[in-house]
Amino acid sequence: MSEYQYYEFRAIDRALDRSALTALRALSTRARITPTSFTNEYSYGDFRGDPDELMENYFDAHLYVANWGTRQLMLRVPVQLLPLSAVEPYTAEEGLRAWATGTHVILDFVSRSEDDYGWTEGAGQLDPLLPVRAELLAGDLRALYLGWLAAVESGEIDGGATEPPVPPGLGTLSPALTDFAEFLRVDPDLIEIAARASASRVSTRPSVADLASWVAELPEGEKNTALVQLLTGEGASAAVDLLSRFRADAARAKSRGGAPAPGARRTVGELLAARERGAEENRRRAAEKKAHEESRLARERAEARARRLDTLVGKEASLWREAGTAVGTKLPKQYDHAVQLLTDLRDLAQRADAVPEFARRVGELRELHRKKLSFIERLDKAGMPE
Repeated sequence: MSEYQYYEFRAIDRALDRSALTALRALSTRARITPTSFTNEYSYGDFRGDPDELMENYFDAHLYVANWGTRQLMLRVPVQLLPLSAVEPYTAEEGLRAWATGTHVILDFVSRSEDDYGWTEGAGQLDPLLPVRAELLAGDLRALYLGWLAAVESGEIDGGATEPPVPPGLGTLSPALTDFAEFLRVDPDLIEIAARASASRVSTRPSVADLASWVAELPEGEKNTALVQLLTGEGASAAVDLLSRFRADAARAKSRGGAPAPGARRTVGELLAARERGAEENRRRAAEKKAHEESRLARERAEARARRLDTLVGKEASLWREAGTAVGTKLPKQYDHAVQLLTDLRDLAQRADAVPEFARRVGELRELHRKKLSFIERLDKAGMPE
């Protein structure tokens, strides 16, 4: 199988200018490049660019997949909205890497699995994951915890290590976060265990009324500056600055009311042990369900068999004649029919406590047709007396 690699970069907050497009074209003559994206696929060879540098200088999102099992999602977010200090508790050597530039924090989520070696396609995988960045910008840290869980899955974190803060709403992931967890190969059972320490989700997005009240208090000069930025194409930058200030003011107001005490943290070993206990309980329940279903089916089969035998009582003589006729045809399908009739006769004999007589007549049938080896084999397979 040939190698396959897929690179896709996306500019979200600001389109690329001409100099950026020229620099990107120098990295690849085959790539599909637009003012908001850079996409290339490789069946042989490698990309000459450095994804870290491209994210620092140009792009807000990057997806990479390879057919040897590597999956990577990189996101760039304004440092005012997600400082590196908020990310660092969730980082790990494998799972989530993060660093800061002067203006942004770069998040690098990675999952590797040799079990998934095989054909894959990267096209279309980035768009469903892009809302994860918007959720991070809104103060939702669940993606960071999922990145840490990906490192737990890969075995890169020691069993005695303590988990980072568990964000609220981990038990009710958004569609994008559900796709993201699957992309990173995070076991849903492990997420369920981790979510037991997660509070209910409270929206991190400010209400329109709260924003309106806050904006009304801004000095008029600052409002004018923001409007000019909006009209000159700097709307994203203005929004980041204002939202960062709003959150800072809201955080100060909340801290004056007293912050809730953090919950107890679990170790990696405790999380994995809880998952194993849950898996064992699921296996036990599945086994009980299977046994119950098999018992129900066996009972239904027995009842159906009893009803059939009820219809045959008193017809034993005709059944013997029909069986003899079927064997005499020398046709394999008729042999099967004869054995089925004999099975009915055996069950009827057991009901009537007449098994010895049944055995005697089967013995006579064997002797009469002893040269019909195919028929004799069918008798033996059905457990008929000799």
